Amino acid sequence: MGTVSAVVFDLGGVITESPMTAFAAYEAEAGLPDGLVRRLNSADPDTNAWARYERRELDEAGFRAAFEAEAAAAGFTLDAGRVLAALHGDLRPAVVTAVRRLRAAGLPLALLSNNVAPMERTGRLGELLGLFDAVVESSVEGVRKPEPAIYQLALRRLSEAVGRPVEAGDCAYLDDLGINLKPARALGMHTIKVVEPGAALAELSVLTGLDLT
Repeated sequence: MGTVSAVVFDLGGVITESPMTAFAAYEAEAGLPDGLVRRLNSADPDTNAWARYERRELDEAGFRAAFEAEAAAAGFTLDAGRVLAALHGDLRPAVVTAVRRLRAAGLPLALLSNNVAPMERTGRLGELLGLFDAVVESSVEGVRKPEPAIYQLALRRLSEAVGRPVEAGDCAYLDDLGINLKPARALGMHTIKVVEPGAALAELSVLTGLDLT
């Protein structure tokens, strides 16, 4: 018997490869400082171009202009289109397999993602989304991690989907960013920071009482 009876997953950097690798490749190619994109995203994190785009307060053109202006203010010239292209990471097969095992075991599952446009419900991604009882996207809801309201929304949607209350303490939550784990932990979720997928799945195995490695 595990400690948790439900699991909430982030997408990028957890189920798919982290965009940070692609950001670093673009920075190296363009002769930009290593970590520049991450630093821009961390400055004024609730009101910067990235935050506004993930809440759909900006369209793509507005984001590109605002993000490039933020880079210029920091003294650099970058192509925001290339930065956006880095968001499309490949699926991590081991994590997808773990999601399937959790699904087969009957655990309620939610996907909680900051994104800039609603996800396609077709192809491999659509098949993946079909494994989750609830999918909560910042671009659809107008609220984003680490705002506490989006975690509460995920719990509410998951409860509605399975027809019974799912409390924060029932859930494991996996994310690759510490800033997004902190509010989940404050609500009472059991948090796992995903640095190396195998290690994260080992932690999740302990929490769920299932072999997911």
